[in-house]
Amino acid sequence: MDWSMNNAFKTYKADMQPRTMMDLGLISNIDPIDIELDSSEKGNIASTSKPRKKTLTSVYLKYFETAPDGKTRRCKFCGQSYSIATATGNLGRHLNNRHPGYDKIGENVASPAPSPATTVIKKSQPQGRAPQVDYDHLNWLLIKWLVLATLPPSTLEDKWLSSSFKFLNPSIQLWPGEKYKAVFREVFRSMREDVRVSLEQVSSKVSVTLDFWTSYEQIFYMSITCHWIDENWSFRKVLLDICQVLYPCTGSEIYNSLVKVLRMYNIENKVLSCTHDNSQNAIRACHSLEENINGHKVGPFCYIPCTSCTLSSIIDDALRMAKPIISKIREFVQEMNASVDTSEEFIQLATAYQEGSWQFPLDASARWSGNYQMLDLVHKAGKSMDAVVRKNEDMLGSGMLLNAAEKNVINIVHDYLEPFYKVINEICVNKYPPTIGMIIVYMDHISDTIATRQPPDWLKNSSEEMFKKLRSYNDQVCNMFIYMTAILDPRIKCELIPESLNLENYLEEARAHFIRNYCSNNFSSMTSGYSAQDIDNGASVSFAEEIARKKRRASMNNATDELTQYLSESPAPTKTDVLEWWKVNSTRYPRLSTMARDFLAVQATSVKPEELFCNKGDEIDKQRYCMPHDSTQAILCIKSWVEGGLKLKYKSTEIDYERLMELAAAATTTNSPTGTVKRQK
Repeated sequence: MDWSMNNAFKTYKADMQPRTMMDLGLISNIDPIDIELDSSEKGNIASTSKPRKKTLTSVYLKYFETAPDGKTRRCKFCGQSYSIATATGNLGRHLNNRHPGYDKIGENVASPAPSPATTVIKKSQPQGRAPQVDYDHLNWLLIKWLVLATLPPSTLEDKWLSSSFKFLNPSIQLWPGEKYKAVFREVFRSMREDVRVSLEQVSSKVSVTLDFWTSYEQIFYMSITCHWIDENWSFRKVLLDICQVLYPCTGSEIYNSLVKVLRMYNIENKVLSCTHDNSQNAIRACHSLEENINGHKVGPFCYIPCTSCTLSSIIDDALRMAKPIISKIREFVQEMNASVDTSEEFIQLATAYQEGSWQFPLDASARWSGNYQMLDLVHKAGKSMDAVVRKNEDMLGSGMLLNAAEKNVINIVHDYLEPFYKVINEICVNKYPPTIGMIIVYMDHISDTIATRQPPDWLKNSSEEMFKKLRSYNDQVCNMFIYMTAILDPRIKCELIPESLNLENYLEEARAHFIRNYCSNNFSSMTSGYSAQDIDNGASVSFAEEIARKKRRASMNNATDELTQYLSESPAPTKTDVLEWWKVNSTRYPRLSTMARDFLAVQATSVKPEELFCNKGDEIDKQRYCMPHDSTQAILCIKSWVEGGLKLKYKSTEIDYERLMELAAAATTTNSPTGTVKRQK
């Protein structure tokens, strides 16, 4: 396979000439993270002599030199010293463990220099044409590494990193920083075009989600992700763009940026819903988008608050009084995570006190998963914690001991948040994102639980705030659009919908929407095919038109029967795979399944729940916050697209990374390193 770059890049050919291990070995060992000092001795070895066969005596001694005093031997590779009386078997184990492949090198091994001042001497190449190394291969591998590690091109300007490459081969030439940036911009444009073309093939409606953050440069960003269900009934999603929202970052600026992206991908008329992060500016932007879509009369549209953001805000209210105590518990957990002896002692005590089994390290993050872990530790293993603190008071200090009042607070908050724990655990562990219908059921359960609890006086204010936010969320999702989305979940239908949403007129409106938008697709429009005047004036209608109208009415009745039949059947078990159910039953409900494909793609959360509630979100936040403006859009979008299965492309040409890695791996096993000797000055 041949692929070509512009004049600034070299040409890569699969039928490249054989190269030495030193050349292509650079490609296979490109990842700087995997380079360790202990493996660097391989670069200090000359390999021009032919490997010798092992003998029965002194097979290892040739790799050690005897000190002048005759009392010790020193490894020629790393300088490790051993007593002269050390058995040769131990010397052999040292070579096998520290210097694998030592017997392929030969005897020409230079002693390690004790002084850092060294001179690098390269052996002369054999006469004839010297192997040419295309270092663009190395640079393209570095491009992939920067993308997957979410690092800006400026990373490669670090002097220690560049020195490490120079150590492997002084002739290595990395691209300048500006060239890396230019390549990333071109790769971004090429891959974005692939995304645009793929979205043109989507036949169903799509839903979008919005996420926002601010970088260390105080630049406000918005990510826009598109979701849909394909013809095979599989959830699909793709990041559309990461764009800067211009100051003052109000709803107007968010709306303008959002519409620009939707129009660029030509999906403005396909958008069915938008899930936002509950901020007022995002709500205003979504309201403007709704007015725009309704003005073009392209179909219904609804904007939805993020369930995960709502739950996170409610939980913060409940944790407000307990946060100082949680901080003390977190310090204790961090100490146990850092000490194997202390954690083992805790595990033994927990077993003795019958306080459960524990596995370290524990989650000590400041997100929900870590906070609830702190509550759970004291609630279930309070005696073990006290015993460990008292026994190790010199190391831990007495400040980590919790008094009776603090333990009481932790136990009350733990019980109060238990329903949240169950719901969040359920939506985080599922393979697919939760449907709107199931989320409504979960939130209704939480509302009922909080309403029946009698909190202590110190928790009443927080409880009132929690209930107020839940009521606000329910008000926003209590509409006909959400009702239609919920009943199309075969586990929910009408039976499990909360009373606040299960209004009789919603069912009639849903039926009318179904008939209007999904029952006449294969025929002329119900209203545009003939006018009200034509209906009244039967004399002006032809015989053929009467037959056509009869057929249309029969088709609409059959379609209505689809919805009636679907709702008349019992809901599916709660463990049912919703998309698999519709895939199997789409032949029974051909029109209703089309509607289900549209509405079941509506997202209940604007971000993955595990990114908001678990420590995985810390890494994502750090990467976003630290990324400079000139790399944010390209790096983050390319990474998302590559992880989603798209191939990395440059000017519409795919970069064959698998082939590059195969060549590198083959080179490391078939070629020998070029001779490089370090000698002391």
